[in-house]
Amino acid sequence: MMPELRPWTRQEMMKRVAFFKDLKGSKGGLPDSDLPECERELINVIGFQPPKEESAAVSPVGAESSRNSAIPISEGFNLGFARAKPGCGPLMHNHNTNETFMPITGRWRVAWNEGSDYAFVDVGPCDVVSFPPGAARRFFNVTEGEPGVEHVLLFVVAGNAPEAAYTPEATKRINEYHDGVGAVVSHRGVQRELLRPVGD
Repeated sequence: MMPELRPWTRQEMMKRVAFFKDLKGSKGGLPDSDLPECERELINVIGFQPPKEESAAVSPVGAESSRNSAIPISEGFNLGFARAKPGCGPLMHNHNTNETFMPITGRWRVAWNEGSDYAFVDVGPCDVVSFPPGAARRFFNVTEGEPGVEHVLLFVVAGNAPEAAYTPEATKRINEYHDGVGAVVSHRGVQRELLRPVGD
């Protein structure tokens, strides 16, 4: 059903405007955030409310960033930016809804599947890759000749409170890293048992 039209005041609409220069991101809050190859800033622009219950699933932008939405609405989709240097991005993960990527700057490798089914495509500004729920995926910056420069990728995840979960191989890498540094800390900052893949 189409909503009834009504005038919107400038004051109302300015609550739905986010200027990139004013956005606040987070480099923590996810189980893979501490891994050197996963260093990135996640900037929550629209939505991304935290999951309501403690589980192996997490908010796609992490606990910290999910509390800092520039436009805190729940209207069926969520939008954010990832900013990372070459070689960096999240480990393989899954979402319970669609996730779509579009680089803004730089070149990015968008990969799917693990093991012998692993595949990828390299994309640049304004190229689009869209993943259905249940497809393992990851992205990382592969820009050449700019080792210290962070580039930006836009991502859109469907739903009002989407969840993310790591694949078994990603979970193993997270646990090995945290075991090697002597601490296992959850995405909510509480010491706990090693991560378990979803379904275990």
